[in-house]
Amino acid sequence: MTGRLQDKVVVVTGAASRSEGVGTGKAMAILAAREGAKLVLVNRSAERGQTLKAEIEAEGGVAMSFAADVTQASDMQAMAEAAEARFGRIDVLCNNVGGSAGRSGSVSALAEADWHATLALNLTSAMLASKACLPAMQRAGGGSILNISSVVGVLGLMSHTGAAAYAAAKAGLLGLTLSLAADYAKDGIRANCIVVGTVYTPMVESQGTEARARRAAMVPLRREGLGWDVGWGMVYLASDEARWITGAMLPIDGGLLNVRDWPR
Repeated sequence: MTGRLQDKVVVVTGAASRSEGVGTGKAMAILAAREGAKLVLVNRSAERGQTLKAEIEAEGGVAMSFAADVTQASDMQAMAEAAEARFGRIDVLCNNVGGSAGRSGSVSALAEADWHATLALNLTSAMLASKACLPAMQRAGGGSILNISSVVGVLGLMSHTGAAAYAAAKAGLLGLTLSLAADYAKDGIRANCIVVGTVYTPMVESQGTEARARRAAMVPLRREGLGWDVGWGMVYLASDEARWITGAMLPIDGGLLNVRDWPR
């Protein structure tokens, strides 16, 4: 490792994987720590957060764990205050939390409560975390916000389950990223979005081998990605190497968004 994030304070929401294995949040946290960052691990489960903290410290890294509900403004404000009190600043925020909340479905089948719950988890959480961390970034003289979206927010994927709320939330993250980039560029704060494709994480582990084969077949590179692939994208966009990049959308998807088979 080359210290690309040396002494930067990096907040990762949804940092600990749901089970054994490496999700995007865990990969981002571990790689950032290996590159010299000080980590703030935000997770609903205090136990999983402490486990990841111990893993990072065992490698010589520096981390604190903060148990929080990312859909609650008071929790995000308390997290930002604790992070700044511990490390003196916040340089990077990775809004990584995502997933289903309630039942999925098409618009006609979707209950209003499930719609609101999914948007709260995937979109409102990013706004609340950003709002809480922005003052610390302004005091530090700049920073970087990374929103983790999905190809589902860009592509219309036909599915028997439907994902109207999830797709809307992930698309909303793109708009939120652009607003953050426009509003806070004057403060030296960058905002970018990583658009994640068919990445193998603990969240999709239960889908089975057949589903994994179908997911791989969708991708031009004909294989699933890993949490580490997303983690390396985060390291770049959070580093000073990307100091002139803001308002960008980086697909990490094996070519799924932009490469298609042409009928012969």
